[in-house]
Amino acid sequence: MERGARPPSLRLSFSPLLTLAGDSREPRRGDGLRQLAYSPLPRYTSCVIMAEQNRNLWAPWRMEYIHSLHEEGEPKGCFLCRYAETPGEDSRHHVIWRGEHCFTLFNAFPYSNGHLLIAPYAHQGRLDGLDDATLTELMRQLRDAQKLLTETTSAQGFNAGMNFGRCAGAGLPDHLHIHIVPRWDGDTNFMPVLGNVKVIPQSIDALMGLMREAAPRLGLPPVRG
Repeated sequence: MERGARPPSLRLSFSPLLTLAGDSREPRRGDGLRQLAYSPLPRYTSCVIMAEQNRNLWAPWRMEYIHSLHEEGEPKGCFLCRYAETPGEDSRHHVIWRGEHCFTLFNAFPYSNGHLLIAPYAHQGRLDGLDDATLTELMRQLRDAQKLLTETTSAQGFNAGMNFGRCAGAGLPDHLHIHIVPRWDGDTNFMPVLGNVKVIPQSIDALMGLMREAAPRLGLPPVRG
């Protein structure tokens, strides 16, 4: 083996990234990761296609929400309980549906466009603390939310789930709620990673307007507000 050569077991293999936008060079094998790691970013806008397996949504702006739970001057207590108890403020709080036991609203700090929350009125952090009627309505509103979001956002997939306990990611552990997050092919990108930039292409108010038009057509409950 030549002096300084890597043993075969340690050889590194780099798959080339697509060329940067505005770069007139033909992409060469072995560019990609080395160039990204050691070269300064160009002055023009970059567009890097990340590896297929990197499919997590990266939303650093949601730290605003975590900090807001403890900021001085912020109302104390559970925001879901406050929203549940003030139906006259549904437009300002972006509540779209109220049922007998549960309500559906927009997340003010979304992972993606159309991120909704579905919660019971009851201040309860465990599923076994809810009666069957409430559990059934939770799932019915989740079903309807998926149908409405599919129509109004052209979502190609969804993440839906719940977090129990702060160690599991619950920002409001004592009042359970379901997240439903629309997804699209290619919706993960490098912008938040490089610049803490969020791209939410449509305002909540604009999307609510589309929902009001679509709900009757889909046979869903009217959207409030």
